[in-house]
Amino acid sequence: MNHGSSFSSPGTPPHTVLMQAAEWYACLRDGKASAAQRSAWQSWLTQDEMHSTAWRYVEEVSRGFEPVRTAPDSRRVVEQLHTANERLHSRRRVLTSVAALAGTGVLSWLGWRQSWLPSSVMALGADHSTQTGEQSQIVLADGSRLWLNTASAIDVQFSAQARHIVLISGEVFIQTAQDDAARPFTVQTPQGSMRALGTQFNVRMDKDCTQLAVYEGAVRVSTATGQSTATVQAGKQVHFSAQRVKQSMDADQAREAWTKGVLVADNIPLRSVIQELGRYRKGYIGVDESVADLKVYGSFPIHDTDRVLKMLVSALPIRIGQPLPWWTNVEAQH
Repeated sequence: MNHGSSFSSPGTPPHTVLMQAAEWYACLRDGKASAAQRSAWQSWLTQDEMHSTAWRYVEEVSRGFEPVRTAPDSRRVVEQLHTANERLHSRRRVLTSVAALAGTGVLSWLGWRQSWLPSSVMALGADHSTQTGEQSQIVLADGSRLWLNTASAIDVQFSAQARHIVLISGEVFIQTAQDDAARPFTVQTPQGSMRALGTQFNVRMDKDCTQLAVYEGAVRVSTATGQSTATVQAGKQVHFSAQRVKQSMDADQAREAWTKGVLVADNIPLRSVIQELGRYRKGYIGVDESVADLKVYGSFPIHDTDRVLKMLVSALPIRIGQPLPWWTNVEAQH
């Protein structure tokens, strides 16, 4: 599970209910709650189906942060976690070996094309990947440079005929190098392929959509179904699904600024800033609806999310609540 989340999809409990669930979890987690408190919690839990949904979500997020603290034998749990981590590394080696035996890129191709493997599993066998809050820079064999954003994974498939990148999850910024063999440079996502025309560009996967922003040169987009194509020029960006390319707009400065460790906010709602911040922060972070539409301006250091929150508090009428170390609420000042 990726613990960097703002949990803001349709049909999920509102922030206020999630906040209540987190506060109940904080009250009950050490086992010292009174009988009256546990009775009150049970009453709250059964009042509304949203309450139980929110409670399950808090449990799910907290599960990844609790095992060492709550276990009677912490050393044993640490050893078990180390063993589990070794299994993950072994699984990655197996997946990579399968890909090599099956032919270059076959495993990744099947993964995104036929959707028989989730992206979280595919990332285990990726050539390059990052964890939540981590970024990396990669220089490819042809001299092209890649910047891999938080919680992202790619496969690199170079041959005598082509230079090909498969974006398995997350986001990548690419600066292509001139190739002596004039091999095409392409990037693939489940929604389609992008062919670089001597360029700098950013590709981000978001659920069933790919976002492409071009900063130099141009990029040719072809959707997975072949129903739509478009050439995106420098200074423009598009979103596209497997069926169609949506109308272009001006390229978002933030999709280039992250490579420099900066989160740029130019008159955007606080909810959007918090949602973006959640990509770099382990645990839950959410914002109350009463302040979610406040406009934010400025540049923020994405590698220090605590500092970003302090900067937001100094500029806006908000406060930060943390009923649990891994649970952060952005609320109105009282």
